[in-house]
Amino acid sequence: MQILTDRQIRQKIRRIAIEILERNYGEPEIILAGLNNNGLGFARLLLAELEAVAGQKTRFVLTRIRLNPANPVEYEPVVELPAEALKGKPIVIVDDVANTGRTIFYAVQPLLQVVPKKVEVAVLVDRQHKSFPIKADYVGLSLATTLLEDIDVQIRDVQEMAVYLN
Repeated sequence: MQILTDRQIRQKIRRIAIEILERNYGEPEIILAGLNNNGLGFARLLLAELEAVAGQKTRFVLTRIRLNPANPVEYEPVVELPAEALKGKPIVIVDDVANTGRTIFYAVQPLLQVVPKKVEVAVLVDRQHKSFPIKADYVGLSLATTLLEDIDVQIRDVQEMAVYLN
């Protein structure tokens, strides 16, 4: 069952971008850190909207945090930016879906070594099944689902973006 259409996803991306700008007013630079593949895809969409809305007032830097969501302790999460580029900056961790909060929880760890100004979380869909102390600051759609249901986010390499509940 489709729960978000292409048009709705674009509206949510715009709203999240505006909220990020409002909460980070006056910041010369904001880091967007996309998690793995779909998180990075969502971060790219968010980056394009942020640049369109903010103009030249704020510089946005896109990076990726690599980790294994199935086994986050298999190898240490890696941020694909030097530590100096993150120090003292606001960082927004971006993912497509927040389930238990485990992936985001482990993604924060390498950021704690560099003392960012603040760390926030943006997700397209927030499923309310948190097992870890993670709260998304920017949410496209908050959805109460059963643990057996699956959220399928299609935002990369598609004509029409969509989110499905299976």
